[in-house]
Amino acid sequence: MTHSVERPLLFLDVDGPLIPFGASPGRLEAPSSGPGAFSDEGNPLLGRLDRGVGPRLLALGCDLVWASTWMEEANESVAARIGLPRLPVVEWPEPSTDVGPHGLHWKTRPLVEWAGQRPFIWVDDEISAVDRLWVAAQHPGPSLLHRVDPAEGLTGADFSVLARWLRTEVPGQAHWESPGDGERTS
Repeated sequence: MTHSVERPLLFLDVDGPLIPFGASPGRLEAPSSGPGAFSDEGNPLLGRLDRGVGPRLLALGCDLVWASTWMEEANESVAARIGLPRLPVVEWPEPSTDVGPHGLHWKTRPLVEWAGQRPFIWVDDEISAVDRLWVAAQHPGPSLLHRVDPAEGLTGADFSVLARWLRTEVPGQAHWESPGDGERTS
């Protein structure tokens, strides 16, 4: 008898984790002309995307899902720039008066609902202790709510945390690796 374990989900925000808000001295800007160049589509912040992030996210072995207010625009403007295929997109519900405890992020409840029983990682720059406590009480499986420094975006240290969590907290999974552990992505 074979037992199939669903891969963990990785919910991914764009602003902050992928497009850092701060000027990162070590981050290379995308080429503005020549092979591999993308138009900024009127958004100069797209030049802050790090092409090395997509392959590292894919190497984690999770099912990636956009969890951003960019919604489908993340597939149109971000995915190819960082080496990702089109991803599923969380459709956010209309704002509700039933928001949960004070300080609970508006994304938290929909992400737990989307995950169902599956293990998940949520990468965002707005995660708080209230979100972690609520998820621990409401989600039956393993979860990691990983806050990224919005001035830096995803770094090698962040990828090390994600890979270590996957190796230790998600039973029955293959070898989780993060290429370049210990390196900066930028």
